[in-house]
Amino acid sequence: MHVSNLQDVFLTNMRRLYTLALYCVTPLVLLRLLWRGFRAPQYWQRWGERFSFYKSDSNPGVIWFHAVSVGEVIAASSLVHEVQRRYPGQSLLITTTTPTGSEQVRKMFGDSVQHIYCPYDLPWVVARFLKRFQPRIAIVMETEIWPNLFYQLAMHDVPLLLANARLSARSAQRYARVRKLTRETLRMIPLIAAQTEADAARFIALGADAAHVPICGNIKFDLHIPASLFEQAEALRRLWGENRFVWIAASTHEGEDDIILNVFKRFKAMNPTALLVLVPRHPERFSRVAALAGSLGFTTHLRSEGMVPMADADVFVGDSMGELLLFYLASDLAFVGGSLVEHGGHNPLEPAACGLPIMMGPHTFNFAGVTSLLISNDLLEVVQGEVDLLDHLTHLSEHADERARLGERGRELVAANSGSVQLMADHVDAKIKNASF
Repeated sequence: MHVSNLQDVFLTNMRRLYTLALYCVTPLVLLRLLWRGFRAPQYWQRWGERFSFYKSDSNPGVIWFHAVSVGEVIAASSLVHEVQRRYPGQSLLITTTTPTGSEQVRKMFGDSVQHIYCPYDLPWVVARFLKRFQPRIAIVMETEIWPNLFYQLAMHDVPLLLANARLSARSAQRYARVRKLTRETLRMIPLIAAQTEADAARFIALGADAAHVPICGNIKFDLHIPASLFEQAEALRRLWGENRFVWIAASTHEGEDDIILNVFKRFKAMNPTALLVLVPRHPERFSRVAALAGSLGFTTHLRSEGMVPMADADVFVGDSMGELLLFYLASDLAFVGGSLVEHGGHNPLEPAACGLPIMMGPHTFNFAGVTSLLISNDLLEVVQGEVDLLDHLTHLSEHADERARLGERGRELVAANSGSVQLMADHVDAKIKNASF
């Protein structure tokens, strides 16, 4: 048997072992959905879609986008709109993994796209999905690498684009544990549009063909904020109080809210009229965070209570989905969460685009390139804990001119680095035109 044939047999067996492992863990995955459903009941719904069983009819021949959750949906939105502009009348399908991502798709795109949950990476599930929707192209956002799905896309001659691709050093180390399977899977991707040189280097080190890994930048710089949102932000700020200092702590995780609230308690003693806007990352934590704020003696209001005057509020909990940009626009200073705990941080470009000075904790590996750029331009303050956080909060609360200067420079930096959407849309065009259907 030739060496190439031996390699093919080996890799086929690797995929079989991977698939066997998936079958073994599927009951655990379903149990996890059940457990998560106690906090977010949406996880109990639409299980059939995850196994490619659908209740309603669908339009085949779609342009297919996959975006895991809220952040990826928002990031993909500019590219989705550009593809819709270039292909009017073409059916688009967007899949997500989480209910919050699903809700975000409906909120941003309504009935202009089809939406379902992404199928699990089991061969028969993927086959049913591809037969049902017959995608003209698959556009997978950021870092989703699925051996069975990518193999079947290649076998069906469906072009695949890994868009806005990023790969942290930590993720690269995990994939390196199954290097041969990872290498073969990456070799099935015709185009990996990397965000940065570092991302491209990690993909190539894991086995991707360097000729297929162009650096296209980060489409999160292509953030469009509609004029109507500025008007809504002005109305919200009037309800909060126009003369108050408003600090937003966004996308916080377990373990961060206590730190934020402790810091705010000390800050509030010096600035009695200040307002904290606290936006937990996950919906299942909304009520717990509101209860925590109340237990510390803060008068707490929730977004779900409606647009009502809040002159007496100490803490405003953003217990809604898809309104983070609105809250940023109505605030004076931002802390971006997931960074005081070892989650890796969330997107700091959104507050930068909204003209806010930004603080984050030391754990920013999910957005290493972006945070490095912001730090090098003195637009991001990295805080190590409560003391740093309070010091920087106090300083910027006292210097409105500095906040305005940092905010304007942040907007300029975001605008100067935009343009990735057009590059990626051009790649989509090329792949669709060269495909055989």
